[in-house]
Amino acid sequence: MKVKFNKAAMQEALGLVSSIVPSRTPKPILQCLRMSAKGDSITLSATDAEVGISFCVRQVEIDREGDVVIPAEKIASIVRESLDEVIELEASESAVHIRGTDSHFTIYGHDPSQYPAVPGFDHEGGFQLNLARLQQGIELCVFAAARESTRYALNGILWEVAGKKLTLVATDGRRLAKSVVNLDKAIEGDLPEGRIIVPSKTMNLLDKIVGDESSTVGVHFIDNQVVLSCENAVISSNLVEGNFPKYEDIIPRDYDKKVVLSVEGALSAVKRAALLANEDSKGIKMSLSKGRLVVSSRAPETGDAQIDMSVDYDGGDIEIGFNPQFFIDVLRVLKVSDFELHLGESDRPGMIKSGSGFLYIVMPVNL
Repeated sequence: MKVKFNKAAMQEALGLVSSIVPSRTPKPILQCLRMSAKGDSITLSATDAEVGISFCVRQVEIDREGDVVIPAEKIASIVRESLDEVIELEASESAVHIRGTDSHFTIYGHDPSQYPAVPGFDHEGGFQLNLARLQQGIELCVFAAARESTRYALNGILWEVAGKKLTLVATDGRRLAKSVVNLDKAIEGDLPEGRIIVPSKTMNLLDKIVGDESSTVGVHFIDNQVVLSCENAVISSNLVEGNFPKYEDIIPRDYDKKVVLSVEGALSAVKRAALLANEDSKGIKMSLSKGRLVVSSRAPETGDAQIDMSVDYDGGDIEIGFNPQFFIDVLRVLKVSDFELHLGESDRPGMIKSGSGFLYIVMPVNL
């Protein structure tokens, strides 16, 4: 294998592909990536045995086709620090040589035949949707998924496909986010049995893909995997096993208190009130009354904070406590000017709505 490649294009590809390489693993080969030179492009592949990605780089000149498996961190660092616009890579039987104008690196790799296979997108069926639209749906949900949980289903995002709509749902047991994304092409073929739960890691990886307004994502399910093809990337992932909560049961249907708030204003008020909240005070208090919303916090050893907001509201009074971070997380990802806050009683969840495609439920806290 002997190739020359554009540094900027390769650096972008390496940054994406190496992001899933595990820092610790009992299998050292998983800390490597595979480079395959064929035709007029180089394909970079990496996997952590659960999530895999292949990325095609076309700004290349191939003198001799071939495959190499080399440590991801090393090749990414060498390319990143290089001063050359064009870098040469040549592989012999036991080593890979990387040359620039004033540099020569030698890296020892692994046998390409020992590297795990990373699926490609060569199947029929599935469905198709706009990349930017799906990424927006992901951003509106993924933050609410559990980071660490013995209930593995909570570590992923539920996918529900019906007609030409994809519903994404994430929860960590204390809050829940739901967004609806329109499909460009309806489902063809069979969906996996049971509920489809895609790992958060896979969703975060897809969210990093750079495309334009017309870029699309092709989605296909095979066995217990989802394969996503978009731009120059193919992402494959095992689905999460387990039972996702029946989220429909916790969505309030009978709330009688609704107020429309500015995203920017509410985010500022919550962040400021949270400055004096601590572990003892547990959260912030929202006091809603006619024409007024007060966001406050109190810490016995620190002091108290109070932020007043004028609102268009003429319903009953209510005081309710929330974890401020749960409000900050959702308000940071809303790409609209205002949202609806729905409340019932002080011991019931708060609900945020934005249009017909987004809903967020957050459990209250006792202050």
